[in-house]
Amino acid sequence: MSGPMALEPGGAEQDTLALRLAASAARLPPHRPADDPTLVVRLPGPEPDQAEVDRLAAAMADRVGPAVHPYEVAALLESEGLSADVVRHRYGHPDLFSLASALYERVPRVHPEPPPTPDPWRPDTVRCLLRGALFALPGLAHLLAAPLWQAARHAPALVAAAVVSWAWGQALGHRAHLRLATGRREAGRTLLGGGVLGAALATTTAAAVSGGGAAVPIAAGQSVYLAAAGVLLVLARERLLLAALTPLVAGAAVLPWAEPGPVPRAALPLLALAATLAVTGWALREVLGAPPATGARRPRLSASLPYGLFGLAAAVLVLLEGLRHPYAVIALTVSMGPAEWLLYRYRGWSVAALRTTATPAAFLLRSAGLLALCLAVYLLPLTPAALLTGSDPAALLLLAAALWTALLLQAYGVAWPSALICLAAAGCAAVVTLLRLPPGQAVLPVCCGAAALCLSACALRLLGRPSAHA
Repeated sequence: MSGPMALEPGGAEQDTLALRLAASAARLPPHRPADDPTLVVRLPGPEPDQAEVDRLAAAMADRVGPAVHPYEVAALLESEGLSADVVRHRYGHPDLFSLASALYERVPRVHPEPPPTPDPWRPDTVRCLLRGALFALPGLAHLLAAPLWQAARHAPALVAAAVVSWAWGQALGHRAHLRLATGRREAGRTLLGGGVLGAALATTTAAAVSGGGAAVPIAAGQSVYLAAAGVLLVLARERLLLAALTPLVAGAAVLPWAEPGPVPRAALPLLALAATLAVTGWALREVLGAPPATGARRPRLSASLPYGLFGLAAAVLVLLEGLRHPYAVIALTVSMGPAEWLLYRYRGWSVAALRTTATPAAFLLRSAGLLALCLAVYLLPLTPAALLTGSDPAALLLLAAALWTALLLQAYGVAWPSALICLAAAGCAAVVTLLRLPPGQAVLPVCCGAAALCLSACALRLLGRPSAHA
């Protein structure tokens, strides 16, 4: 071993005595010429029974096919109780691993789809439709009480109070949902304190705009109702709110056929307000009686700020549309129920798309199709509603598209882009409308269209990634 060892073919290593175990006749080396100096000694081994192995492969094909390695097949055979003697004498293989490798080679690879799982984002259709109706039913109170006071004179105060209540309610609803993750008692305390503070702030705004007078108590009643209704909606007590609004529905149903008189016109809205406060107090009493959570941290107030800013922007945009076409705003308000239903469907369809796409590009394309589908389903019923109310279909549809896309981003926790884009659109439209600058009335569809395009681009960029839905 003092010199180098030659490793080239045909060297002295071919004179070495080689012992080879013949596992099967198929693996035997071909006949060697007489001048081959290698001596081959073959020891007898088991001959594989191909027919038995084929039958075993056919019987176990459904379980061998999904295997990704022969070792999985070996574990499966061991669990079936195949002993070493059975493997050797019946199937002709020296051990379990040899038989597992043969089965793995015979059975083609199959990877069945996992069993379908329940959709975690399946919407409650009845509840969504009910919420859409509840957003519009409070308008019946103004319809009943309008002849009792000078509505046109005090409308600015009520509108200002409504805008403040809308913005405050969006922020309070988000914060209450964050507190619900901690505990129902903590969410109830947030709703109670925030509702009282929001109603006081909206009433103060109405008093500052009107300078006092009859508008203040009416604005106070409106603000208190909006705060109480927000509490019930957050706590998913829509049916209680519907029951409380029954006096309004009954009074409005009589108007086309008879004049109820001043007393019913004033009493029915007050009765609905009292019933709403009663059921709200009952719902809050229930959640405040829940056991307190331990070790829970309060969420930052700034986390709910973009939701409040979006509520402010949405209120301004809807107000600008309502100044020209008030009946179109009623249709838009009712459509908020189907809009919420589509938000759930988008999330459910996106989760399903994760199972049917194999690349990020394919998922992005699928997300774009889902976004277009949801917008089409949402906007299609609004088109005849705009025509029936005599409003501009372009303005109403673009406003609805911007609001729905912003709500979609907020549903995924992407709040600041939607808030800033809607604020920019609302500010631009409000300035142009108040100062009577060009392009005049066309500014609302232009601003809403630009906002809808920007929001759709953000949705595709942020929600077109699989990680956003994992």
